[in-house]
Amino acid sequence: MFENERTWARFAENNSIDEFHKKFDSAVDQVRKDFGKNYPMLIGGKEIFSSNQFQVRSPADKSLVLANFPLATKDDTLHAIEAAKESFYKWSLVPYQKRVQIFRETADLFSHDKFNLAAILSFESGKNRLEAMGDLDESMDFMRFYAEQLEVNEGFSKDTKSASPNEKTKSTLKPYGVWGIISPFNFPSAIAIGMTSGALITGNTVVLKPSSDAPISGFKFVELIYRKVFPAAINFVTGAGSIVGKTILESNMVDGIAFTGSKEVGMSGYSTFESSHPRPFISEMGGKNPTIVSSSSDIDKAADGVMRAAFGFSGQKCSACSRVYVHKSVAPKFLERLVAKTGALKIGKPWERDSYIGPVINDAAVKKFQKASEIAKKDGKILYGGSLVSDEQHKNGNFVMPTIVVNLPQDHELVREELFLPFLCVEEFENFDEALALANKSSYGLTAGVFSQDKNEIEKFFEKIEAGVTYANRAASATTGAMVGAQPFVGWKDSGISGKGAGGAYYLLQFLREQTQTRCE
Repeated sequence: MFENERTWARFAENNSIDEFHKKFDSAVDQVRKDFGKNYPMLIGGKEIFSSNQFQVRSPADKSLVLANFPLATKDDTLHAIEAAKESFYKWSLVPYQKRVQIFRETADLFSHDKFNLAAILSFESGKNRLEAMGDLDESMDFMRFYAEQLEVNEGFSKDTKSASPNEKTKSTLKPYGVWGIISPFNFPSAIAIGMTSGALITGNTVVLKPSSDAPISGFKFVELIYRKVFPAAINFVTGAGSIVGKTILESNMVDGIAFTGSKEVGMSGYSTFESSHPRPFISEMGGKNPTIVSSSSDIDKAADGVMRAAFGFSGQKCSACSRVYVHKSVAPKFLERLVAKTGALKIGKPWERDSYIGPVINDAAVKKFQKASEIAKKDGKILYGGSLVSDEQHKNGNFVMPTIVVNLPQDHELVREELFLPFLCVEEFENFDEALALANKSSYGLTAGVFSQDKNEIEKFFEKIEAGVTYANRAASATTGAMVGAQPFVGWKDSGISGKGAGGAYYLLQFLREQTQTRCE
């Protein structure tokens, strides 16, 4: 029976929090020994090194060179696609029970080494230690949950009714072929592994392109699993999106794409990939996620939930709360609590014990933050934040202040556009229907939250909100933190294409196509 890994929760439940931190501190010391290491690509079952490399530096301390990876060429990428194509038939015929076993074994290996893997992730992505461990937990959850789904559904093959007495008919779902997996920096383990696992466990082969900002976590997964499958069934190619991603999207040998990233890149990729012939394209493309705080809400609970959803991982989650609509009668009290709670958050090196807010991922994100802050000062009012953190302790990192803005026009660009930053816009409303209309006034529809003690308001929220993942009165986080197997992660409107959620019962179906088999006697 599938169970979520829940590492931090289990330590907390056993009153072993100090033990968790002791293990994480030890892992930090251990992974530092590999800083500056040269990593290979994995193509056709072989490790491919190159002198033409790019450096991976920690966004929290850019003096730290974590790794060197090859800059793949177009030929490297085509070689990986060809290798995946050649191994597809053999891998697709491996019994589903064997594939289930491989993924469960890999998840167990991850669990055994999860503190080291989480420490690596903290250095390369900038996640605090709890967020980093959560990323690793989700990786293991995806592997185990998809293994169970394949098992429960008996490989997605079943007999159907016979059309005539002399016929026996069967419906079976079969893999498409080669899948290109294009993953983002913000969940370098969970999203890369989740998408790759969905394709691979269902009998497809894979070419995985990780984000160049955070490729180490993806490598650690591929390094563990590629010898367990047919080696060429999974290929790992690093480098520029303009070369590797473009080659994958333009190749007629690629049979499907799984992508997570921005709407602009996703729609451009979709247009390119579908230009020659129809093929499956699974995408999750961000959000501009609202939270409604009604007049009857528990203000402390609402302030906690919004603060955690807006500023966890410095707002660099597709599900992060970036808009709040608060009833005018409670707005002053809510904003006072929100500012106080935000001001108490520690900004620091993410691998250190007490740090809550780490850096944004790169220089481009810092510049985007500066531009957004300048616009907010001109067109609205910044209640908190709006500046860089550049003292002696933080000067080598991409640290910015969590920022709360009010008094912006309803249709302002900062209210409309996804920033992927710790940047929260707050607006007042007079009645609940108005709040729902404002919440839905977005091209995105990924996550949404509400805080209310009124059952009718909560029911109306669930009936009318246009988002795929919704929460009511969730102090742990108003819009983030979906759990595999419990809260499938799916985007509506411009937030996604397929309408089937990762970590849900329908996700694997997207990597398969149906074949009806009729045998006449």
